[in-house]
Amino acid sequence: MVETKLELKPGMTVRVHQKIKELNSKGEEKERIQYFEGMIIARKHNKEVGATITIRKISDGVGVEKIFPLNLPTITKIEVKKVAEVRRAKLYYLRGNYKKKLKEKVVK
Repeated sequence: MVETKLELKPGMTVRVHQKIKELNSKGEEKERIQYFEGMIIARKHNKEVGATITIRKISDGVGVEKIFPLNLPTITKIEVKKVAEVRRAKLYYLRGNYKKKLKEKVVK
């Protein structure tokens, strides 16, 4: 399980580092760390074993969402980059044509 100083909440921009196993040209298994950076738009099942966060980012003009179980053994760490002021528990309105900018603070 990944422990973070801050509680993960919707509106946070996070970077999730995940171990990925790949086969190279010789057929050997290699392990590398890949990160996915985006804004948390939902957190479900708060303190339960099956707790998940949904992260959304825009990649080449296309919205990409990924759901991460927080107890996933391949997640090595979760870095919090920014924290935005939001008033809702689920930020699904960001999927539509939401043009306004959220007020953000950079976390060091």
